[in-house]
Amino acid sequence: MGDILPDAANRDEPPSPEPARWPGAPGSRPTDRYADRVPELRVALVQMNAGVGAIARNAEAVVDWCRQAAEAGADLVLLPEMALTGYPVEDLALRTSFVEASVQAARTLATTLAEAGLGELVVVLGYLDRADDGRPENRAAVLHDGRVVAGYAKHHLPNYGVFDEFRYFRPGTELQVVRVRGVDVAVAICEDLWQDGGPVQATAEAGAGLLAVINASPYEAAKDDTRLELVQRRAREAGCALAYVNLVGGQDELVFDGDTMVVGADGDVLTRGPQFVETLVVVDLQLPAATATEERAETGASGMSIRRHLDLGPVSEAREPTSTPVEPQHFDRLDPLAEIHHALVLGLRDYCAKNGIEKVWLGLSGGIDSTLVASIACDALGAENVYGISNPSRWSSEHSRSDAAELARRTGLNFTTTEIAPMVDAFEDALELDGVAAENLQARIRAVIWMAQSNQHGPSIVLACGNKTELAVGYSTIYGDAVGGFAPIKDVYKTQVWELARWRNAEAERRGETPPIPEGTITKEPSAELRPGQRDSDSLPPYPLLDEVLEAYVGTDTGMAEMVAAGFDAELVQRVVQMVDRAEYKRRQYPPGTKISFKAFGRDRRLPITNGWRETRPDSPTPISDVADA
Repeated sequence: MGDILPDAANRDEPPSPEPARWPGAPGSRPTDRYADRVPELRVALVQMNAGVGAIARNAEAVVDWCRQAAEAGADLVLLPEMALTGYPVEDLALRTSFVEASVQAARTLATTLAEAGLGELVVVLGYLDRADDGRPENRAAVLHDGRVVAGYAKHHLPNYGVFDEFRYFRPGTELQVVRVRGVDVAVAICEDLWQDGGPVQATAEAGAGLLAVINASPYEAAKDDTRLELVQRRAREAGCALAYVNLVGGQDELVFDGDTMVVGADGDVLTRGPQFVETLVVVDLQLPAATATEERAETGASGMSIRRHLDLGPVSEAREPTSTPVEPQHFDRLDPLAEIHHALVLGLRDYCAKNGIEKVWLGLSGGIDSTLVASIACDALGAENVYGISNPSRWSSEHSRSDAAELARRTGLNFTTTEIAPMVDAFEDALELDGVAAENLQARIRAVIWMAQSNQHGPSIVLACGNKTELAVGYSTIYGDAVGGFAPIKDVYKTQVWELARWRNAEAERRGETPPIPEGTITKEPSAELRPGQRDSDSLPPYPLLDEVLEAYVGTDTGMAEMVAAGFDAELVQRVVQMVDRAEYKRRQYPPGTKISFKAFGRDRRLPITNGWRETRPDSPTPISDVADA
C-alpha cells in the first residue's frame, strides 16, 4: 500500500489584487522616509510538524526550515504557535523546568541562527514563557541578529472544546509591532483571530502593514472553509494583509492540518498552502510603508498597549522589489472524504512515530470497521508493519474468514489465523455462562490474543476498531474489542465508515492501484457474529437513522423534547438516549483516537459517569452494567 498524500496541483492563478490601501484614516499620507514607495516584503511561512515536549528536536527543525527560507530569499519567517514546545503542552505548562527549558531554547535558537549565518532573518515562532508574576504565557518570540528582540503573549485564551488555556496561561495585553523592510508587522496568536476586538483592532490602530498570525488550530471536518472566511474578515477589519501559518501533524487525539494562507487587506487570497503535509510557503507582498517614527507605547480603543520595534538594523530598511518574484502557490482543497481520510492517516502515523511505536496489531473480523482501520494503518505505517489476526469462532461465517484473508492479499499486511473455539470451550467448562456474558467471553478471549502478540512483538500497540456510533451507544465489549492503544476511527460515525471505504477504493482505482477493501465487506450486513444469525439490526436502529439521532444528541447537545419536536420518533429517541447515557463509563476506558468532528468523545464531550440526570427520566439514574455489551 502506498502513502496517500494530498494532491499538490496548483489552481489557476487568481487575478492579481490591487495594492493594499493605507490602513490609516481617510486622506492620511505616510510622513517618513518610506513615503515615496510601497515596500516589498518576502515572507516564508513554515507549515511545521512539532512534537510536544521535544524541544531540542523542534529547535533543530526550526534551524533547518529557516535555512530553507533564507535560500528562498525571505526577509520574515513565520512558524506556528508553540513551535518550540509542541501544542498543546497541557500540564507541562505548570512545570517550572519545562518553562525554563522553553525560554532557554528560544534564546539559544536566536544565537544558533546567527552563528549559522541566518541572523538577518526576522523569525517569529511560538514558545512557552513566564510572566513577571510567575504565570505561564503562550508567547511568540521575534528573533533577529542573535537576540530575542520582542515577545508577544497571546491575548485571547480559548477555554472550550479541546482548549483549557485559562487553566495555564496569563493573557497578554501588549501588541508587538516590528519593522521589517520598511513595513510594520503586528504579531498575534491563533485565538486572537477567533474573538472580536483585542489584537486585530489594535493592529488597525497601529496602522500596521501586515498582521502575522501564528497558529496551532486543530483539524475538524470542513474547518478550512471557516478559517478562510475568518482570515478574510479579520484582514479587512485590521486594514492590512494577513499571514496565517498553522501547525501540521498529529498529537494524541488532535490532528493539525496546516492550511497556511496569506490574504490581502481586501480579503483576496494571495497564496494558500497544502493540507496535512509539512511545507514552506513563500510569498512576495507589496505592502504600505510604515509611518511611525517613535517607539513610545500607545493605547487605543482596543485597550491593548502597542509596543513598536522600529530599528532592527539594516533589515528595517525598505528594499527595492526583487527582479525574480515568487510565483504564488494555490493548492487544491481536498474533498470532504479525502480530508477526513488524510486526518485519520496522519493521526495514526504521528501517534506511532512520536511514541516510538513500530508495529500495530488488530483483529480482522472481515467486517467493515476492522477492514477500514487496517487500510488506514497500511497507509500510515506501511503494510509490512501491520499485523492482522483472524479469530474465528464456531459462529463465524465463511465470508468473514475469506474477506479478512482477501483484505490481507490486497494490502500485503501480515495475516495469521488463531481459532478461539478451544479457548472458549475451556472457559465454558470452568464457568457457567450464557446470554450476553457468553457472547462477550468470545470478544475478551480475542482481545487477550491481540494484546499477547503485541506484548510479545513490541514495540507495538493494538488498534481498537470501534466507530463513533458504537462508542456512543455502548455497542462494544469492554476489555474485548474495546482494548487497545489507539482507536483510529473513534470519531467516525458508522455511515461515514462506509463512505470512507468507498472513497478509499475509488482513490486506489484513480491511482491505478488495487482497491484495498473487498466489495463484499462494504455491501454485507454488519454483524458481531457472537451468536447464530446475529445482526447489528437486532440490537440497534438502522445506522443512517441512528447516526442522525446521535449527531443531534451528542454532536449538538440537543435534548429529547427538541429532537421529537424536530420530527424524530419519540420512542426511538428515548431508546437511543438511554443507550448513550448508560455507556459513559465505557467511553472513559476507551483508547484515544483521532478527532475529526466539532464534538468528539473525550476531550470535547465531558459528562459525569455518576449522573442522576437523564433526559428520559429526570433524576432517575440508569444502572451501569454490561448489558449494553455486544
